[in-house]
Amino acid sequence: MTVATSQTDRLGANPFVVEGPIVAGSGVPGPMFSLGTISWGSKEAEWVYCKLVLASTTTLQPGQWFQWDRDYTATLLTTAGAVVGNRCGVFAGASQAPTQSGGPAQAISLAAGTYYIWLQRNGQAPALVTTATAALVVAETTATAGLANAPASATATTKAIANVNFAAANQTFTATTVNGSPVLSALGGVTPEGGPFIGAAISGTGIPGSTTISGITYSPSGTIQSITMSANATANGTAITVTATGVLEATLMRPFLSKVN
Repeated sequence: MTVATSQTDRLGANPFVVEGPIVAGSGVPGPMFSLGTISWGSKEAEWVYCKLVLASTTTLQPGQWFQWDRDYTATLLTTAGAVVGNRCGVFAGASQAPTQSGGPAQAISLAAGTYYIWLQRNGQAPALVTTATAALVVAETTATAGLANAPASATATTKAIANVNFAAANQTFTATTVNGSPVLSALGGVTPEGGPFIGAAISGTGIPGSTTISGITYSPSGTIQSITMSANATANGTAITVTATGVLEATLMRPFLSKVN
C-alpha cells in the first residue's frame, strides 16, 4: 500500500516571513510548507519551519529562544516549560518593508492566533542572554520567556542548552554620535550576521544610561548603514567605542535541551 504525503516546494522559502494568523475557512492557505521543513542560508544557517499558537498578543524579538516538540509545535523557552530532549533555537527576526524603521529583519507584534514561523537552529544568529561567557558551549534556560543565560557555571534547577557558543561576552563597535540625535552613523565593526542587534543594550561616551537599539537601517545590498537608539545622544563624538550587551551573536550547532542542572 502506498501512503501519500503532502509535498511542498522549498524554493522561495523566506525564513524572515511570519505566516498568519491562519483562520480555518478563511481561504488563506496554511501551513505553506510541511512542518519540520528545513531552509538553508549563508554561513551554515539552517531554519526549521514550526507552528506557533499564541494565546495573547506577543512581541517576537530577534534572538528570542524557542523550543519545539516532535510535532514541530514551538513555544517560547522558559525553565518551567522546557522539556529535556526538545530541540531549540532562536527567532532571527521578521521581514518588514524597506521604508519601515528596522530594516529587513526586526521585531514583530502578533495578535492571538495560529502562526507558522522559521526558527534558526544552526549558524550565526542573534541570541537574547542575560550573562554570556566567551566561548562557553552550554547555555541555560531562565524564568523569563525567550531569554537564556550563559554564565561561567551552571545555575541549579535550570535546563541546560547544549551546542551553543558565544564569541564574546559583549560586542563592541565604533560610531559617530550627534548631540540631540538618536542616530549612530559612520559605523565600524558591524555586520548583519554578527550584530549589533535590535533590543541590545548599548553604552558609550555620549549615550545615556539604559539606552537600547530600537532600529537598524540597511543599504539595498544588505549592509548596515545606521543604528537608531532609544534615546538621543548627549554629545558629539567621532569613532567612539560602543558596547552592546543582552542580544549577542551566537553560533548555533543544532541546540537541544540536554539536562536539568
